[in-house]
Amino acid sequence: MELVLLSGGIIVVPILAFITSFLFWPGTLLKAYNWYWRRRLGLVVRYSHSGSYRFCYASRGRPGGATPSLLLLHGFSATKDMWLPVIKFLPKNQHVVCVDMPGHEGTSRTGPEDYSIQGQVARIHQFVQSIGLDKRPFHLIGTSMGGNVAGVYTARYSAHLSGTTLICPAGLVYPTESEFISRLREMEKSQKKESIPLIPSTPQELDDMLRLCCYTPLNLPRQVMRGLLDNRIPNNGFYREVFMEIVGEESRHSLQEHLHLITSPVQVIWGKEDQVVDVSGAAVLQAALPNCQVELLDNCGHSVALERPRKAAQLIMSFLSVQEVNGENAKKLS
Repeated sequence: MELVLLSGGIIVVPILAFITSFLFWPGTLLKAYNWYWRRRLGLVVRYSHSGSYRFCYASRGRPGGATPSLLLLHGFSATKDMWLPVIKFLPKNQHVVCVDMPGHEGTSRTGPEDYSIQGQVARIHQFVQSIGLDKRPFHLIGTSMGGNVAGVYTARYSAHLSGTTLICPAGLVYPTESEFISRLREMEKSQKKESIPLIPSTPQELDDMLRLCCYTPLNLPRQVMRGLLDNRIPNNGFYREVFMEIVGEESRHSLQEHLHLITSPVQVIWGKEDQVVDVSGAAVLQAALPNCQVELLDNCGHSVALERPRKAAQLIMSFLSVQEVNGENAKKLS
């Protein structure tokens, strides 16, 4: 009987801990869930340094396999964990590195000089060097703000890359104005800098942000929404600082201004229903980079990694395969 009671207690305690966390500390529970998901996917969180500057990243596998290493750059106010749904569908032996962008999550938080697009590009290059990723060509992937950074990085450091995937990238001059850009213009006119659509501080604002970023409504439970908000609010001051840098004159059209310098192969993936940066940007990229491969996704918004992770993973791996074949053919011709 004592053994039965003891075993029952062992089961009940974690259940009670889960329920208590869900009710009172949902933000902590979400972080624990991401830790568990990383562990299941074989990702290990590591740190590297460039002088006193610290980078936090998660990685799986080793470089030097049949395909190039993948370096993934997340978007504004996200973290390296936003890529977990995509990594789930990548080959288990694929070398993957997801880094927290400057100031985000576990990477050093310094000042505005590191938050502009050029500043972020410089820091990402330091990261690449700090882990030796530049010893052989790697494939760079960036989404939204991370897509802007990835594009400018490609223009400056093409020699280090086998190719680049830009997913709904910011930093272009878009022929069609998105819902988000329209709201920004209204905000600039009214000078209400506290109500930035991508920096929620209430449950309603968070719901509005998710509807702006996702074509299919997520309909998350109230406690999950509360957990997401609890984890974001302490960083809102930092997010505002970054936001004002990336929409400033120096950074707003950084990718557009560097397109003529891009020489390595480029893949473009874009949700047709993107309300943050309009899908018309894909045509801008195709006009400037005639050999780029463009994939437009039906029934998908800005958050491709969340809405269409399997498709994104398939497209990326297919692009890598094509580049490998092209490389082999080029060697034969030479």
